Amino acid sequence: MAHRTALLAALLLVSAPRWAEAASADQDFYKGKTIRVVVGFAAGGGFDTYARILARHMPKHIASNPTMVVDNMAGAGSRLAANYLYKASAPDGLTIGNFIGSLILQQILGDQSVEFDGRKFEWLGAPVMDETACALTKTSGVTTIDQWFAAKKPVKLGGEAPGANDSDVPRVLKAALGLPVQLIEGYKGTSNIRLAAESGEVDGGCWTWASVRSTWKKGIDSGLVNVVLQVNPKKAADIPSVPNAIDYAKTNEARQLIESGVHAPSAVLRAYALPPGTPKERVNLLRRSFMDTMKDAEFAAEIKKADLDLNPLTGAEALPARFRDGHEAEGDFGAKKMSRLPESFIRAKLPYSL
Repeated sequence: MAHRTALLAALLLVSAPRWAEAASADQDFYKGKTIRVVVGFAAGGGFDTYARILARHMPKHIASNPTMVVDNMAGAGSRLAANYLYKASAPDGLTIGNFIGSLILQQILGDQSVEFDGRKFEWLGAPVMDETACALTKTSGVTTIDQWFAAKKPVKLGGEAPGANDSDVPRVLKAALGLPVQLIEGYKGTSNIRLAAESGEVDGGCWTWASVRSTWKKGIDSGLVNVVLQVNPKKAADIPSVPNAIDYAKTNEARQLIESGVHAPSAVLRAYALPPGTPKERVNLLRRSFMDTMKDAEFAAEIKKADLDLNPLTGAEALPARFRDGHEAEGDFGAKKMSRLPESFIRAKLPYSL
């Protein structure tokens, strides 16, 4: 509520006549235009599904009703899309980026493949605060967490790249809980990981529960896919019998690793952003349109039909203080920032060989 109040107060600092004039001009700007939503993952996954539903409903909340299309720019755990939005897209309000928010943590840790500064994006908001789950196929031979701990060979999990939750969660689980994991990376999205699991290439994967539940529904309903573990601050309401990773942490260090490495980034995984330098009037217009869409009954109904969750965050809430404050100095990726994260997380995160 405090974040929402702060955002509203900031908007009201502009005098009403000038605000109204600017809003009118920017609404006219969108007449006959096409807004492109650049999604950093492959078609058919959870990010893509949310974005396509958004694209069908958000235009009606912009006065001139522009066209909105989804452009999948998959690769490197959505780094390609994030770097593109920051470096190559015009800051004119016609390109919206949708990449995984946990890349902000990679920026704090000094990942050189992150070519953006998350503080400079203009954040529109996020449709949901995500929950995380690990699903394995029946053919993996692992249907319970006890079987996973006792597995004689590492369980193969599909991932995209460091910074994507389907890659980071397995790393954290191995480091914090000692689960036998072999991470196979390079997939373009969770839809590709599902296909790899169904073909026996991998045993499954760990990513957002809303996406697993929606896009792998047939497998779960048929018993060919089992949700073996969830990784959440508290258990997801609809899978109360599935064990929670934090309950298996035997040390305070392990708990900190799970909380910093999974719980905190999960809150902002699906944020939408505009390039730095986008005119403030268009930023404010699109923020209002985004949040109006989140309250749209038809949008909410389609989200529910897709078996996805809706628990939106405003633009002000999309980049939480723990990430904003993690690095004060421009270009500073040194020990000062990293010291704000548990040492155990840094040690587990830097070696990318599983």
